[in-house]
Amino acid sequence: MPETDTERRLITAGVELLAEAGPGALTLREIARRAGVSHGAPRRYFPTHRALLAAIAREGHRMLGALVDRTTGHDPREAVLEMARRYVEFAQREPGMFALMFRHDLLTGNGIGLREASTPLFGVLVKQLDRAAVPDPPVTAAALWAGVHGIAQLWQWGSMQVVTGSDDPGPLLAATVRAHLR
Repeated sequence: MPETDTERRLITAGVELLAEAGPGALTLREIARRAGVSHGAPRRYFPTHRALLAAIAREGHRMLGALVDRTTGHDPREAVLEMARRYVEFAQREPGMFALMFRHDLLTGNGIGLREASTPLFGVLVKQLDRAAVPDPPVTAAALWAGVHGIAQLWQWGSMQVVTGSDDPGPLLAATVRAHLR
């Protein structure tokens, strides 16, 4: 079912608020205020606060998906490294959205289709690994994703900069991708 104008305004207001103030600022009242609707309006379009958060997180998956779709290189190994770089760059540029997107409590029972928005990204990675002739691409993709996600999260927290002595996650990402593509 297509979104209404009010639903779109609520989601857009949530995305903007998230970018400015982080996940803790995503109250129904503040999202409604920013969208220019009554404080009760979100409940007419999203049955729960969690459903509205899932709709906002779905936008993050769409944003990340658009970045992944632009990965370059005909060589699947180069494409996987480029995907990893874009993933970490997205986490650095959109820390609030990155945090919201992977909240497991939003994935089930939200009625928004968040899982359907998130799983295609994993499928792109599996496809690239299959093209690279990696054994058991789904398992390798899960392990690689966990590693890249860990790098992104630890980089956000400043931990990786301390242990690597660098402000560039590139070499660490390259080592992680190489380790999984042997």
